[in-house]
Amino acid sequence: MPDEQPKGTDYLASTFNTPETATEAALRPLSFSDFTGQAKTVERLQVMVGAAKRRGDALNHILLSGPPGLGKTTLSFILGHELGKQVRVTSGPVVEKASDLAGLLTSLEEGDLLFIDEIHRIPKTVEEYLYTAMEDFRLDIMIDQGPNARSVRLSIPKFTLVGATTRSGLLTAPLRSRFTLQTRLDYYDVATLSGIVKRSCGLLEVEIDEAGAKEIAGRSRGTPRIANNLINFVRDYAQERADGKINRNVASKALELLEIDARGLDEMDKRIMRIMAENYKGGPVGLGTVAIAVGEEADTLEEVHEPFLIQEGYLQRTPQGRTLTAKAYQALGLKGYSEQTDLL
Repeated sequence: MPDEQPKGTDYLASTFNTPETATEAALRPLSFSDFTGQAKTVERLQVMVGAAKRRGDALNHILLSGPPGLGKTTLSFILGHELGKQVRVTSGPVVEKASDLAGLLTSLEEGDLLFIDEIHRIPKTVEEYLYTAMEDFRLDIMIDQGPNARSVRLSIPKFTLVGATTRSGLLTAPLRSRFTLQTRLDYYDVATLSGIVKRSCGLLEVEIDEAGAKEIAGRSRGTPRIANNLINFVRDYAQERADGKINRNVASKALELLEIDARGLDEMDKRIMRIMAENYKGGPVGLGTVAIAVGEEADTLEEVHEPFLIQEGYLQRTPQGRTLTAKAYQALGLKGYSEQTDLL
């Protein structure tokens, strides 16, 4: 009798196969019914999974886009769990050569899923091999060089490519067009995040009330990954400075210790806005200039901090550069630049 395939948390942990991620895997939803939020995306995936199971066929290729921490990786593992298939995980920068891609694809079994995170960072020379792999399930690999060079065709099992990207605009049109479903994940509202916080606390056996969950959710920048990270710190704070129970007061004090305010703004967010306000009159100012001023990489600012600041109305992008809004000045407790000059 063949070994039974691990399910649920065991399945996720065995797929990651690292002790460091076992706790994180335990907080991941295990099925569509456990997954909260992203209703349209989940419904689309449920339709595809149901149809694939009915046909007994592999799932069509899927592209998930959106800011970090919203559930792209989690959804890929839910797809594997719902289909009863294994999920192989890699990331774009890791796949440097065609041989790396060939090794991944030939190790798959029929119907398995290959999850490529940050797929927009795959080198273009490797990306071209993906085209025939996705469409015809074969790879044409060049062997040797010069007069001895020859092409070898490898047949690969029918698989599903699940790509995840935080910058869908950087994907080439030929690669993007080969995904049957392209769907975007958006930030979560406070009510949805509050439910996620309560679920995670239940799995961690941490006692939390409604107000405490809402306080953490309100400072999580609309992102479940951030919410789960904050839960761990608030839990530690509650055990050390309170009676182990999380309420609104305990959560507020713990998050103030992390310098995360009621709006979800952290120390780096405020530093970015303050430098723009005080040094550059609120902008416009280039991203590279801001990055040097705050001592952070421009890519980090663009992918981690900017999306939240723009969505919440603190920052604007213009052809000339980034500019602060009146809301940013209010958050910093400063008068707007036009108000300051009026006083001179």
